[in-house]
Amino acid sequence: MENIIVGITGASGVVYAQRLLQVLCRKEYNIHLSISDAAFLVIKHELGIDLNRSQSNIGEFLGYSTDNIIYYNNSDIGATIASSRYPIKAMVIVPCSMNTLCSIAHGISNNLIQRAASIALKEGRKLVVVPRETPLSPIHLEAMQKLSSAGTCILPAMPGFYHNPKTIADQVDFIVAKILDVLNITHTLVPEWHGGEILNIEDL
Repeated sequence: MENIIVGITGASGVVYAQRLLQVLCRKEYNIHLSISDAAFLVIKHELGIDLNRSQSNIGEFLGYSTDNIIYYNNSDIGATIASSRYPIKAMVIVPCSMNTLCSIAHGISNNLIQRAASIALKEGRKLVVVPRETPLSPIHLEAMQKLSSAGTCILPAMPGFYHNPKTIADQVDFIVAKILDVLNITHTLVPEWHGGEILNIEDL
């Protein structure tokens, strides 16, 4: 099975990571997961789940047990996924804090998530970062531009409304669907768009 790395960092919106993992673990992939220290705090605050930092109880995070998620402590820079020799299909950082985004953009690898992202960049592998921050400073925008120029997909957590969402879960699925689209992974989270009513320019 192909390998996908998922990094969760300390930005609001950890529910996006939770939902992405729920979908991916039902697919034919090995999921390699690392969670930053700040993300553990956000998970506890936003989801009410107190995960174990040393051997994360991922089943509690997902809502069920799974055997295709491998967890790594974010301080373990000697982990398998810290090597460029380990083959991965893609890496997703969701949500991606501005600290993590700016660090990667400037070649800083202080932890496993940053190290794995740096490897994805230098090896020309697909890297997707999902920032959830507003407003954005010129420093944030410059860092995003640097990463985009290096081949990173910048996928902000900006839910759309054309699918007529009824719940927060619908909005979460919208972003997760976008991530899966970028990874070329099929899904049914959001209906395909087949066109809609054509408006006259005078009506806009």
